[in-house]
Parts: sequence; C-alpha cells; structure tokens
Amino acid sequence: MNLLGHDAAWHEWRDAMGGARMHHGWILAGRRGLGKMHFAMAAARELVAEPGIPQPEGDHPDIIVLSHLPKDEKEEKKREKGEAYETKRNIAVGQIRAVQQRLTTRPTLGSRRTIIIDPADDLEKSAANALLKSLEEPPQGTFFLLVTHRPARLLPTIRSRCRILRFPSLEDDKIARFLAEMAPQADAAARAAAVAAAAGSPGVALEFIEHDLGKLDTLMRQIADRGDPDFALRGQLSAAIGARPSRERIQAALDLARAVMAGRMEDTPRHAIMALTDAHTDLVRLAAQVPTYNFDPGLLAMEIGTLLANAAGTRDPAHG
Repeated sequence: MNLLGHDAAWHEWRDAMGGARMHHGWILAGRRGLGKMHFAMAAARELVAEPGIPQPEGDHPDIIVLSHLPKDEKEEKKREKGEAYETKRNIAVGQIRAVQQRLTTRPTLGSRRTIIIDPADDLEKSAANALLKSLEEPPQGTFFLLVTHRPARLLPTIRSRCRILRFPSLEDDKIARFLAEMAPQADAAARAAAVAAAAGSPGVALEFIEHDLGKLDTLMRQIADRGDPDFALRGQLSAAIGARPSRERIQAALDLARAVMAGRMEDTPRHAIMALTDAHTDLVRLAAQVPTYNFDPGLLAMEIGTLLANAAGTRDPAHG
C-alpha cells in the first residue's frame, strides 16, 4: 500500500526499473515524517524480487539496512527484548565496512541486493568517505538507497553519484484526514494543532499527538506572540519538555518551534523579516545538531524560548 504523497515517487522509481540501466545510487529526500523509509523498504523488495524465486515475508537476506545502533550493551539488551532503547548519535564507519565485506560475496537469493541507510544524514565523516568508495565502484547488482531529511548534509561527491527522488510535503487537509484515521482518540483541537505544527509532514503530525505536545504548542505560541521578559514562560517550557526527554521528544519540540516560527512569517512587517529568518535559521541549526550533540534539556528549552521571544520582538513597528 502506498503512503500519502508517494505516487510520483513510485512512478519515477518504476519507470527507472523498467529502463535499460537502473541507477545504482538513490537519495530519498524530503522532510522527516514523510514515510521515506517505508518507501525504501517496499522499493527494495520490488528491486530484488525475481521471477521464479520465492521471497521471504520477513527480513530479506538481500536487503541490508544500516541505521543507528544501540548506545551501549544495556540498550542492546533492551532491543533484544523488543523494548524502546537509546541509540548512538551516528552511523559509524565500522557499519559501512561490515557491509562492504558482504559486498564481496554474491547476493543470497537472486542477482540483486539493496543497501538502505536511514538516515544517511547521520553518517559520521569517515563512514561517508567509506561509502563514497562503494558508490564510485559499486559491485554488480548492488543498489544504494540513502534516506535523508537534509540532503545538503551529504558529501557533494555522494550527491553527485546518486539520483535524487524527492518526497513533497502534504496539504493540510490530507494530513487532517490522516490523523482522523490514525489518531481517532485525539480531540479535534489537538488534531488541528498537530496539522498546524506538522508543516506538511504526516509523521510529525502523528508525533505531536503521540508526544502530547499541546502544552508545548500553547507555550511556544505565547512566547512568540508576546515575548517572555521575566523568563517565566521559558521556565514553564523547560518543565513541559521534561528533565530527561528522549531524543525523539526533543526533535519533535524543535519541529514544533520551527512550525510556530514559520507561521509568524505572514504577519511580520517587511522590515523585520530578516531578524525572524535568522531566528528560524538558528532553530534549523539546532534541529540538525540534535543527533550529534548531547544537549542539556533545560538549556536547550531556554535557547528555543529565546529564539521564539525574538520572533515576538520582530512584530514591533520600525522607528526612526
């Protein structure tokens, strides 16, 4: 079953599969929460399947997925039990080299195999350089699908060797229908706030509901509307984010702050757009650093609150 907004991607993918020469490297680019990994897995299954060769329903020996490993042995045990676990911040060079060792052998079932990296944004530098070697001289029958939320973070040499498959953001009405189906337990107000915060990403909208971000949304909008001269709202924002939030909750909070900031663009006087844009850029920078930095949640909440307070300042009329 195709996810929302994937029709054009499937058309381009299947058109390429039917061509004389399938490109060996693909970048699946688009906002977080658009279902790119779901597409990658389904597309990989189509690619490795061959007539007359039975295909397993579960894990496929010719589809190799690289993602964040558990942070340590304790977290590895949680994964083995099927529990939620913390991950390392990057995809390491050792993971790439282990895959390259496998590439010296033939695929298990047919003549093709697929390597999926999710997200390729989080490859450490040495891992990206190691991957580049395989992209430059790919083994016959090997294809790479690089799931990325921020393509600009990839090495230019990696981007130049891959074909980009773009996943567009969705219209608000489509996300609203998606939430009505996937989160019927949420009230109408929560779903409406989730749609506004999603900025076109159904996955982000669903996170809003699952992480119960309604209070964060209210506080962020209050700060962006009227500022926070006594830091009281920023203190409440820090408490609402939590003393030990998961990395996913921090990412969701940053996505929400970016959506709140972006919503201020239309009402901001022309003379103040640059300041608001700078504040939004700083939020984008923070969001990009979450996978690789060990933020103190309280300090991060204060930073988010300060950037939102700066947005309130841009609403003052120009003087002089």
